Amino acid sequence: MRLPLPLREGAGGRGRWEGEGSCHRLTVRVSGRGENTLFTGAMIETLRADQAGIARSAEWLRAGKLVAFGTETVYGLGADATNERAVAGIFAAKGRPRFNPLICHYPDASAAFADVVANDQARLLATALWPGPLTLVLPRRPDCRVALLTGAGLDTLAVRVPSHAVALALLRAVGRPVAAPSANRSGHVSPTTAAHVRAELNGRIDAILDSGPCPVGVESTVLDLSGDTPRLLRPGGATAETIEALIGPVLRGPPPGALRSPGLLSSHYAPSLPVRLAAQSVGADEALLAFGPPLPGAGLVFNLSPSADPAEAASRLFAGLRWLDAEAARQGLRAIAVMAVPDAGLGLAINDRLRRAAAPR
Repeated sequence: MRLPLPLREGAGGRGRWEGEGSCHRLTVRVSGRGENTLFTGAMIETLRADQAGIARSAEWLRAGKLVAFGTETVYGLGADATNERAVAGIFAAKGRPRFNPLICHYPDASAAFADVVANDQARLLATALWPGPLTLVLPRRPDCRVALLTGAGLDTLAVRVPSHAVALALLRAVGRPVAAPSANRSGHVSPTTAAHVRAELNGRIDAILDSGPCPVGVESTVLDLSGDTPRLLRPGGATAETIEALIGPVLRGPPPGALRSPGLLSSHYAPSLPVRLAAQSVGADEALLAFGPPLPGAGLVFNLSPSADPAEAASRLFAGLRWLDAEAARQGLRAIAVMAVPDAGLGLAINDRLRRAAAPR
């Protein structure tokens, strides 16, 4: 349904917003000069934190849209964590320069532990501190439903159960894990009100579920339990002293090598086969990771996006690398050739990941 929204008439002419759903364009009629569309973007829908607003937010998340919502820590930018294209939209909306792993939010510990392997320490901490501002990094289960892009292609996943009543109601209504980094532009201050989110992401996301101000106001603590010794990767709403009182001493700070936490650099997943970037030709003994019309002659092809769409390419990157690596090795191919991806927008993140995959090891 088309909904024209009139604007005030001025000396230069008259304008209106029009469009469908949350997507609108500004059209201006200038006297004697016809109409010109000046801007295309998304007008964020602000939803009340009542039953109808929560239901609407859940519907939009299940449909692959981006919805910001409040937690006890900060506002998160939510997307269906099982939908690679939706998760790619988070990176685009934030202008996030790398595919850092994202935190998956769940309504309870049972739902979270269905996607990761929980040890005794994880179960103890979950019993004592969930719901609450604590994120646990644990190994992915083989049947984990979360998209590889959500965890940046790593063999671990960051999971938490927030304590905010509206967030919990939303997560129950969605019925799927929700990836949700802070709802701000990359590198900016994390938002603690719906107004902060609108100022940061207006025109970039679909909706805000206005859950009121966040009571904690700092991000969750991130604790890595995937190794032999617990390691505090990021301090936050759950104190180190509280954690150590429950499970004993923990190491502090990120380890060398691959990092498991959102907001930290990571080497990510690297294929076993050599990776050759910016390929302009490809041999029959090579697999090809294509972008747009594929180069001829490859022994095996995975196309990130036949239409050369960076968002589609981002959503398929980790799955494509894993599939090519396994299938190329099975067929006895010697390497993976990668076609060039424009180094702009999500292409920056794609190329960052590909450079890491191609680095000597």
